[in-house]
Amino acid sequence: MPGATDERPYHHGNLRTALLEAAERGLRESGADKLALRDLARELGVSHAAPHRHFPNRQTLLDALAENGFARLDAALRTAMTGTDGDFSARVRETMTAYTRFATENAALVELMYTSKHRPDATRLMKAAEGPFGLMNDLILQGQAEGALQAGDPERIGIVLFATLQGIASLINGNIVKPELLDAIVETAVTQFLRGASPLE
Repeated sequence: MPGATDERPYHHGNLRTALLEAAERGLRESGADKLALRDLARELGVSHAAPHRHFPNRQTLLDALAENGFARLDAALRTAMTGTDGDFSARVRETMTAYTRFATENAALVELMYTSKHRPDATRLMKAAEGPFGLMNDLILQGQAEGALQAGDPERIGIVLFATLQGIASLINGNIVKPELLDAIVETAVTQFLRGASPLE
């Protein structure tokens, strides 16, 4: 019916949340390039103007998705770190497992998170990224304080840890390694990381 799309309701309960959920589904299924506010409005049954109350343009929607992703990663890592009363190696194992699971279960989102935060004007995303990366840096500092990791620049050790995690996730996401091998690979990576970063005798 002509003009029917213009007569769709403007309100949709918590429209911002609904838009983010629909956008993340679209991101997972078709990639960031295919996301459009107009299509999301049609999917949610609201007017084409309604999404603009929350996201003035497509980029603000993508940034909100990425910011939300960093918050979820932060929560996952925080839960992993505080969920064990074990020694440092147990905290490392739980943290590495939590990161790689998040990165493999949310591959498209993680890619968006990391590509988006490097834009010159992505101040909010840089701030959001400080949460999970700060937790990982704290983990390195804890290891050094307990004598489990060698002294020195914690950022350097952290980069090696992050490269290991992201490398494992990339192999799984690229279908180079079977997903069911994830936990075993992380276990091996934990052992090798702790051995390589332990204090020199």
